[in-house]
Amino acid sequence: MKGEKILKANLNAKGMQIAVISDGSYDDYISLTDIAKYKSEDPAATIQN
Repeated sequence: MKGEKILKANLNAKGMQIAVISDGSYDDYISLTDIAKYKSEDPAATIQN
């Protein structure tokens, strides 16, 4: 991804902002922390192993 254009957008799902990052290919990245905020006020605890 170095040197490539990075695209960033936010999705709104049920009032929650979810970050989506794309490098222009099919490899998009969705913020798991943003999604975890929907389930818990402590998103780090929600997504830990």
